Amino acid sequence: MGKYRILWLVFGFLSAACASGPQVSRVSADTVTDLSGYWNNTDVEIVCGTLIQACLNSRRVTGTADSLGRLPVFLVGNFSNETGEHLDTSIISETMELAIFDSERAEFVAGGGIREQLRTERQDQQGNASEETARALGMEVGADFLLTGSVKTIVDRAGGTLTRTYYVSARLTNIETGVLLWMDQNSEIKKIIKTPRARL
Repeated sequence: MGKYRILWLVFGFLSAACASGPQVSRVSADTVTDLSGYWNNTDVEIVCGTLIQACLNSRRVTGTADSLGRLPVFLVGNFSNETGEHLDTSIISETMELAIFDSERAEFVAGGGIREQLRTERQDQQGNASEETARALGMEVGADFLLTGSVKTIVDRAGGTLTRTYYVSARLTNIETGVLLWMDQNSEIKKIIKTPRARL
């Protein structure tokens, strides 16, 4: 009997361990989930959408775009992370590109790694593709404006309550002249995190 009792105890322990594993559930993509109080996907969408609309509606930007006689061409550059947390700013850049694309009021050209891949492929085609299908060199569309920015935070703490405010800055620069055409800052994302005090 002692042997069977030990087996039942082991089985019970393993069952309890399995039952205490992570519980996973699916939610809608537009559901706001704010578990940690840190930067998340909802914050990215709010900030990027607001800043791009402000940029495209700026009188300086629309006036310069009108003088071109065509849709202005944007190049989305880097957004630096100046917070104290790990934050993948490439998601901000990509969301900015998507917001520009969806607006249908401007175009953007590929930058960074994608641009290098395109140039490598065109160069490779010169010696390996037929003359009729090889894409020509030196035919890229040059960007008119460069969009860059940064993310910063201010943290205020008192007792078990912490306030974290995100400041996302964006600026649009004329690539030919270097003139700063537009800049703005979004500080809508402000979170209050309350930590329960340990009971003695």
